[in-house]
Amino acid sequence: MGQVNRYMLLTGASRGIGHATVKLFHENNWEVFTVSRRPFSDSCKWPAARETHIQADLADLDNIDRIALEVRRRLPDGQLHALVNNAGISPKGENRSRLGILNSDLQTWMTVLNVNLVSNALLARSLFPELVRAKGAIANVTSIAGVKVHPFAGTAYAASKAALAALTREMAYEFGPEGVRVNAIAPGEIDTSILSPGTEEIVDHGIPMRRLGDPAEVARVIYFLCTEASSYINGAELHVNGGQHV
Repeated sequence: MGQVNRYMLLTGASRGIGHATVKLFHENNWEVFTVSRRPFSDSCKWPAARETHIQADLADLDNIDRIALEVRRRLPDGQLHALVNNAGISPKGENRSRLGILNSDLQTWMTVLNVNLVSNALLARSLFPELVRAKGAIANVTSIAGVKVHPFAGTAYAASKAALAALTREMAYEFGPEGVRVNAIAPGEIDTSILSPGTEEIVDHGIPMRRLGDPAEVARVIYFLCTEASSYINGAELHVNGGQHV
């Protein structure tokens, strides 16, 4: 393995797409700082990653400055090469039912918007100097629910992901002159622990490729958007869903 000299911060790292992304970046010799509500897992393949894990709930926006301070303190040369905003929550109702407008209360809206949208903007703002020094990249994880009504994803979740796509464009426009690229990845039905009963119906009738996606397939797109291979891609939202959006 070569010398580690690139640094990335990833939110929502404890499972699914986040965990697959950490694995891929580690395999390519990146140093990865992780943020999640959960404490560091002793079953993690990289025990040394305990030192780069930050436990924080992004629903509480007062945590943003603490996260940024911790990352800044641990960067050896003040350069952050990538920020991956992957954290996202999709609350469910009774028996994991979909939460529509009529049964989504104020707390649901505020929590979802803080985690899925506002924290992304505030983290990017807080760590902007470090991203500029590295001429780094930001990858925001949106969702197919941001472009079409989804049978399981709730209204607040869908609205937050549509807004995150708009935020991606705004970031790309504002940060681009400083050499920081900003793009989004919109996954569809990915084989993770948060899949809802009935997903097989979507796979059989709504996805041209007739299968679930693998978290590693999303991770590879995130990696592409954070590296030189995508050096002239800015403000894009890439659909990773087997054609589900068509």
